[in-house]
Amino acid sequence: MPTLKELFALFGQSGPAQEALGITHDSRLVQPGFVFVAVPGVPLPSRKPFDGHDYIPQAIQNGAVAVVGMRALRLNVPYLQVSDSRAALADLSAAFWGYPAHKLELLGVTGSKGKTTVTVLLHHLLQAAHPPVGRLSTVGIKIGDEELFLPGHFTTPEAPQVQEMLQRFVAAGCKQAVLEVSSHALALERVRGLEYQVGIFTNLYEDHLDLHGSMENYFAEKKKLLERSRFAIVNRDNPWTRSLAGRSDTWTYGAEGDWRAQHLEQRSDGLHFEVASPIGTFAVQVPMVGSFNADNALAAMAAAARMGLSVEQLQAGLAGFPGVPGRMQLVQSEPFRVIVDFAHTGASLEAALKTLRPTTQGRLLVVIGAAGNQDPSRRVGIGRVAAQLADFAVFTEEDHRTESLEAILETMAQAHGDPRRFALIPDRREAIRYAVREAQPGDTLLFSGKGHERTLERGTETIPWNEVEEVREALREGT
Repeated sequence: MPTLKELFALFGQSGPAQEALGITHDSRLVQPGFVFVAVPGVPLPSRKPFDGHDYIPQAIQNGAVAVVGMRALRLNVPYLQVSDSRAALADLSAAFWGYPAHKLELLGVTGSKGKTTVTVLLHHLLQAAHPPVGRLSTVGIKIGDEELFLPGHFTTPEAPQVQEMLQRFVAAGCKQAVLEVSSHALALERVRGLEYQVGIFTNLYEDHLDLHGSMENYFAEKKKLLERSRFAIVNRDNPWTRSLAGRSDTWTYGAEGDWRAQHLEQRSDGLHFEVASPIGTFAVQVPMVGSFNADNALAAMAAAARMGLSVEQLQAGLAGFPGVPGRMQLVQSEPFRVIVDFAHTGASLEAALKTLRPTTQGRLLVVIGAAGNQDPSRRVGIGRVAAQLADFAVFTEEDHRTESLEAILETMAQAHGDPRRFALIPDRREAIRYAVREAQPGDTLLFSGKGHERTLERGTETIPWNEVEEVREALREGT
């Protein structure tokens, strides 16, 4: 473990020779021997931010042996004043964990849409060829084939967790790691100091303007990933990312890119297409739904090829892809198709159902709920979309929390309006089994709303939940 003297020296200041046992910006996570970094909160229009400086007394009470902050303070523990707490948090975390990024080849993925899919698919390709490979993404962490989950809903966690995970990758023998990198992570210094062998920029659409203020600022933050990458892979079809195609150390993908999908066919077992690329022309099959996933596959293939994978390794890896957890994940293709997805709003459900309809031979059935303690209009939208685009809907629970589940389901039923084409089954496990029993050959079953999440909030209780495993168990029972 480094000493406070060594950590303070990073900022040209002196400190005691006492060992530091951890670094955190969260006073609730402080344990005896930790360094607490007081970080100002992020100002957003929707709420007043927290300020870590207000929690210094709690951190010291919990055992912090040193504090880092931006104010001029006198404390009864060693105090390091810095100009930027977020930058200091990242630098201290990297030093504390022994700069693990220096021992890994990192690949980073950013973009408004598709970055989770590309991250998971790229990790799968590299893992199949040269295990073990690390992965840090919205849908969980992987160390080789071992899956871990962090609490919270960050795409990219804070710097202490990022550095700790990189060190765990190194300790497990990983030589490579794939990171899903959000604009928040780049703007808030969560990935400060990391350099990438390959950086992928999937696209840019209007989002997160509460933090960034403008599309230009949003683009500038995302672009940092490529500025820190030795080689770039960018979407040639998106107007924002297209402007980055001029770099010599770049491959593009898309309809006019260096990597292109030709003769695309959407079948019940997934996508079939021919790849035209700088490493040759070859056929691939990937068990994914939606033509947009051809572009995601191209991005992942390009990055994997840049890291040395052969055409044969790309073909085999794609064919064996188990899907992105809970993101249009193809669980079964015959005798009826089964998909698990995260869509939990009217708009996202509409997109999912419209994607599935063209390749559905029989009926299109959906099992979905609506979260409690959130905008009530969401459940109305889900009910209406289910009525318009699904042949049959099963409305069930989805984190109803302290709201009445019966009232939520009744609102969805009223929005749907046709009792002949929906069922109300409050217990989600029973709803899944009901849908599986009802399915006929050629049908598509969409289980939507929970996706990759690992808990179900029922009243004041939070229970473990794995939608894909629940669906698989129901399928086993039905055979």
